[in-house]
Amino acid sequence: MASTKPGQRKLQILQALASMLEQPKGEKITTAALAARLSVSEAALYRHFASKAQMYEGLIEFIESTVFGLINQITEREEGGIEQARAILQMLLAFAANNPGMTRVLIGDALVGEDERLQARMNQFYDKIELAFKGALRVAVTQGHGEEADVAARASLLVSYVTGRWHRYAKTGFKQNPAENTALQLALLLAY
Repeated sequence: MASTKPGQRKLQILQALASMLEQPKGEKITTAALAARLSVSEAALYRHFASKAQMYEGLIEFIESTVFGLINQITEREEGGIEQARAILQMLLAFAANNPGMTRVLIGDALVGEDERLQARMNQFYDKIELAFKGALRVAVTQGHGEEADVAARASLLVSYVTGRWHRYAKTGFKQNPAENTALQLALLLAY
């Protein structure tokens, strides 16, 4: 790692952390194990991150910027509210499938025993996802699909569905793809 630029080192640390989170047994990750994986000292890790919590915050920032950037693209591209909600849901499931280590962060599994502010931040992430679903469902209402009174309940249901699929994916050791066989379920969830 000595010949890499400082920004690249931070990225390498985060990539190694995400890779370690992909292990199905989900053992607690220590800075000693992370340093050993990168063949550096723990002190080298702390030159780039003040704490392990900051490393997890780096992963959360990646998740947030990626997911909300994709949601913005979806809402700009899709005119129909139902199509927006479906595309957001499918993107969230695909994100987990493509990033198994991040899935453990998404469900809070990797954050157990870490700084409480990390789980609070993930709770805010869920709230923002629910707001995105509410926005899509409100567009659907203006297009004659559903009732305004049902928007909050449906958005909450969609978030619960997504988090349930993420949990199942993680608990099967990343074997059951969260997006697998969702067509009928999505049709039922989004039917009006």
